[in-house]
Amino acid sequence: MGGRTHARRSIHLPLAHGKYTLRGLNNRLMALRIVHYNDPVLRKKGDPVKVFDSSLGLLSEQMVATMHTASGIGLAAQQIGKALQFCVVDLRAADRDFTWELDGAKPPLELFMPLTLINPVVTLLPSEETVYEEGCLSFPDIRGDVFRPDAIRVTYQDLQGTPHTLACDGLLSRCIQHEVDHLNGTLFIDRMEKKVRTGLEKKIKELAKQTREESEAAP
Repeated sequence: MGGRTHARRSIHLPLAHGKYTLRGLNNRLMALRIVHYNDPVLRKKGDPVKVFDSSLGLLSEQMVATMHTASGIGLAAQQIGKALQFCVVDLRAADRDFTWELDGAKPPLELFMPLTLINPVVTLLPSEETVYEEGCLSFPDIRGDVFRPDAIRVTYQDLQGTPHTLACDGLLSRCIQHEVDHLNGTLFIDRMEKKVRTGLEKKIKELAKQTREESEAAP
């Protein structure tokens, strides 16, 4: 692994003026409730997906709609209360200062995004570690610097169960690493250096308290 790069950037990017509205969020695509820290499901390792049917496609559409509604660029199944090896990513509205190779080719981003990754396995490739200011839809208003390797290879299945291999770097790599961490019960606050985490501890504890109180008040 190479050295560290300290160019500070943000992973939490809003979509551009609602560019990717999905059929008006009708009943089929109702936005789902996003689970907040410290809900126990966020610490659960997802079960492998074994059945590839129409319900899986609907889940993907609902998660993409939820992600877009929340102005996110990635969402894991744990974040909508399901412990599965399943996540979605959409970087069409982001600056494209990253590279990718999908199954040995470089198709336009619009041809494979939004991207659904099922049973993903990430392999870190030799590269520098870079720092981004990461945010997370399960941690509203909490952001902090996180170092991660810049380049990865991820193998995954699509909604039909077909296997794929994606090599990428930059923001796409960062986003996939963040979401696959969720699938294994790891949160971005776990990746922060101690001094960064310490500076956010008050907000993190307040969020955990709020989540607990909401859970206790629920019928």
